[in-house]
Amino acid sequence: MKPLLVECDGVAPQRWRNAAGLTRELLAWPAGAAWRHRISVADIDGDAAFSTYPGVTRWFAVIEGGGVELDIDGSTQRLSPACAPLRFPGDVPVSCRLLGGPTRDLNLMLRDSDGMMRAAQDRDPWAPPAGGCGLFATRAGRCWWSTGPADGHACVDMPRMALLWFERAPRQLRFESAAPSADPVGWWLAARPR
Repeated sequence: MKPLLVECDGVAPQRWRNAAGLTRELLAWPAGAAWRHRISVADIDGDAAFSTYPGVTRWFAVIEGGGVELDIDGSTQRLSPACAPLRFPGDVPVSCRLLGGPTRDLNLMLRDSDGMMRAAQDRDPWAPPAGGCGLFATRAGRCWWSTGPADGHACVDMPRMALLWFERAPRQLRFESAAPSADPVGWWLAARPR
């Protein structure tokens, strides 16, 4: 089982569908406009409305910067890098206001798929659900995985701001930061087509 490793800054940015910001698409499965799950990192330099995605469930987390205030269909949410990820429907109007300068945000979009995003803690093992899964690391370190009790472990070194993705979930994943920390080291992600 060989995972895909994608460094965020190695992906060329492209304009949002509504042209109000920039995004880096790290993964789309299947490739092309008919994707079922998509992982991207957005750079937000100013207040803007988000693009709408009818039929899509969105997960959103601030990974760098001063944070944002989102108005999601009339409900306000404030998010910083310390906050849990937020889940909301992609077809509702969302406006974003920066709280302390530019931010960088992680997005998981699911179309006809189930999935989740949650904070990853240093050296804390995670047993992912069946389907595709991975880690977006905000710190440099090493990600370990095992596929079964008799298969042993494998690992890969990860730079900061990189995605490690498995098409089929291993039995367990664990990330060890190069500089141990009590703060989250990134985000676990999972996606499975219905």
